Amino acid sequence: MGKGRLEAFSDGVLAIIITIMVLELKVPHGETAQSLMPLVPVILSYVLSFIYVGIYWNNHHHLLHTTQKISGGVLWANLHLLFWLSLIPFVTGWMGENHFAALPIALYGVVLLMAAIAFSLLQWAITQTEGNSSSLKRALGKDIKGKLSIIFYSLAIGCAYINTWLAGGIYVLVALMWLVPDKRFEKVVSETN
Repeated sequence: MGKGRLEAFSDGVLAIIITIMVLELKVPHGETAQSLMPLVPVILSYVLSFIYVGIYWNNHHHLLHTTQKISGGVLWANLHLLFWLSLIPFVTGWMGENHFAALPIALYGVVLLMAAIAFSLLQWAITQTEGNSSSLKRALGKDIKGKLSIIFYSLAIGCAYINTWLAGGIYVLVALMWLVPDKRFEKVVSETN
């Protein structure tokens, strides 16, 4: 199987995830700015989740751009990633509707943690399929950002029960860490072309 079909399917799923999230935003009853105030937590959780889905879409694109071979293991690893990403609309809505309460913000972190682990597993599956000399293996290097993300998500989940704002701040920190496009992949792709 070519990677084009895998990428097209993944792009479609990610587009649906964003669509579901935006459909959860309810129109306020009222015409004043004050009528928007109760929606602030919902809007903030939507913005954060939109950024996260965008980060995954961007990095998934770069990941597949360096990939030459797709195996059954890669397909299943990709579906595993998409499963965790598909839960983002649920935890986003729950977190926003409950004004960043401890359990919803912790579960949000669990979904982010599992998505990060799933992304790492997808990277591993691709490198196993392509071998140690693959472009992806060179691009990943030590994958410090990936490992730090898993550590920070784990920390934030625990912090959610101590201070929800601290947990939320850690989620924002990880998003900011990934917001700048990853040059590792672009460098390897330019070297092979």
